[in-house]
Order: sequence, then structure tokens, then C-alpha cells
Amino acid sequence: MAKLKVYRTPAGFHDAYVAAPSQKAALAAWGSDANLFARGLAEVVSDPELTREPLAHPGEVIRVARTMADAAEDPPRRKRARVETAAPREEASSPKAKAMPKPAPKPKPKPKPKPSRAGLDRAEAAIEAAEGHFAEERAKLKREEEALAARRRTLDKEQASERTRLDRARIAARDAYEAALEEWRGE
Repeated sequence: MAKLKVYRTPAGFHDAYVAAPSQKAALAAWGSDANLFARGLAEVVSDPELTREPLAHPGEVIRVARTMADAAEDPPRRKRARVETAAPREEASSPKAKAMPKPAPKPKPKPKPKPSRAGLDRAEAAIEAAEGHFAEERAKLKREEEALAARRRTLDKEQASERTRLDRARIAARDAYEAALEEWRGE
């Protein structure tokens, strides 16, 4: 069996330790596709107190929480905190990285407020009011039309009755005229 080394990388508020035969095996155990060692984000651990548990469980990732009290008491833990915040070695050594400061991240824009429905609600209410008004006017006109139709029927009846009376009177007048005319002619 190959000699095991203990490797460490920061993982959020924890340090992830693994006992593995190589850096490649450690990266595979952590599930990392990037070379954390080249970036200065992973390292070999030699402190016997920190290597005890990972060596007891080779190939298994052991997570140890980092706290401020641990950093004050334990110099290797302070070093772990620095490993996480240190800039990658490749970038720090390039002259471009030293000349150009990293831009501050842009603050996220505040989400736009939900649009107001007030205008739409007013427009819809106005349409409803107009429809109600015109419906009332149509009903009023219909009542007026029905009243006019009733008056027309009454007028038509009166006209028919009057026409009948007047026709009878004319017939009587014609009969009287013809009788008078015959009498005058002597017939």
C-alpha cells in the first residue's frame, strides 16, 4: 500500500481533511475538478493531532469546523483560515495581478416593484360604469317605444272607429242626396 499523506482544504466554515496516497486522490475524494493545490487552496498537513482521525479513516473526507477560539489557540488552524483567503499563487506572481486591483463587485440592483394595477382597475371600472349607463338608457328608450306603440295602437283604433262612423254618415248623406235629387228631377 502506498504511503498516505493527509491533505486539507477549506470548505465553507469547515476544513476538509483526507488521507490519500496522492494529491490527485485527495482532489477526487473532495470531488474537485480544479487543482486546489496549484491555486494555494489545499495543502499537506503534518501536525500529528490534525492527521490522527484522517489516517484512521483513509480516503474518507473528515470535516472539522473552524472557530475564532480555535484560531487563537491553535496556530495551524490560523494557517488554515489564511489558506482560504489567500490569493492563488499563480495570479499573485503575475505582474498583471499586482498592477490591476480587482474591481469591487457590483451591488445587486433592487428588484423592481410589482407594477400597479390601479390604472387598469380604473379603466375597467369606467367601462363597467359606461355599460351600466347605456343599459339604463336603452331600457328607458324601450319603455318609451312600448308606450309609443301603445299610443299608436290606441290612435289606430280611434281612427278606425271614427272612419267607420264618418263612412256611415257619408253613406247616409249620399243616400239622402240621391233621394233628394230624384225627387227634384221628378222621377
